[in-house]
Amino acid sequence: MTFTGFIGAASMFPLRLIINVSVALGIHPNVLTLIGVIVNVAAAWALALDRFVLAGVIMICANIFDFIDGKVAHITGKQSEFGAFWDSTLDRFSDLALFTGLIWLYANLDRKGYVLVATSALIFSIMTSYARARAESLIEKCKVGFMERPERIVLFMIGAFTDRMAGVLWVILTLAVITVANRIYYTYLALNRLPMPSTDGVVGTFWRFFFWRDERATVAYDIWVVVILAFVWLTPPDWLRDPTASGLGLLGFLIR
Repeated sequence: MTFTGFIGAASMFPLRLIINVSVALGIHPNVLTLIGVIVNVAAAWALALDRFVLAGVIMICANIFDFIDGKVAHITGKQSEFGAFWDSTLDRFSDLALFTGLIWLYANLDRKGYVLVATSALIFSIMTSYARARAESLIEKCKVGFMERPERIVLFMIGAFTDRMAGVLWVILTLAVITVANRIYYTYLALNRLPMPSTDGVVGTFWRFFFWRDERATVAYDIWVVVILAFVWLTPPDWLRDPTASGLGLLGFLIR
């Protein structure tokens, strides 16, 4: 078992108890979904107030509801097409709320550069979901790309608890851009009945990690997680001074 697989399995022990209580109380899964997004809005408010640890705690609570709603629906036989639509739609509200909280914070701190970074991360995170939804109206499945919603939420919580939100935002933005590109390219190949890139050899290794098709809880997934966590941890909270403060920063450096 990989270490991410072990963490997932260990997390299921308390979650099973919460799921069983929800089933016993007869709480409708759609209500659990709604509670999750309301709690995430509270987490966004804490982010906006620079109360990162509090935001992290609230996000844990919110995403318990976000996780168990589908399990409760499966156990109680209340799965429905509307339930899937409801869950997906409210997930987007949760994403927007968390990013908006950070944008508000950086605006109040006059960190214009990070307003831009957070806004860009928001745009590409939403486009990640949109690209898959639009692609799957044309092809059977488009589940490619590393930076999906569970990864974003876990990174948000890590950033909140460690005060490493700057590094987290750059990771989310960079990998969200790659994920959107993955989904566009995958859809192009599928619609034109072209072969997918090979994963053999050195070039294949590059394609494996940057045209992501592996499942979670695999060795390749663990490698990505270790690299991301190392980058986030080694990135100081104020890394990359506000690009607008000196007129340079990363964006200015790249266009000089």
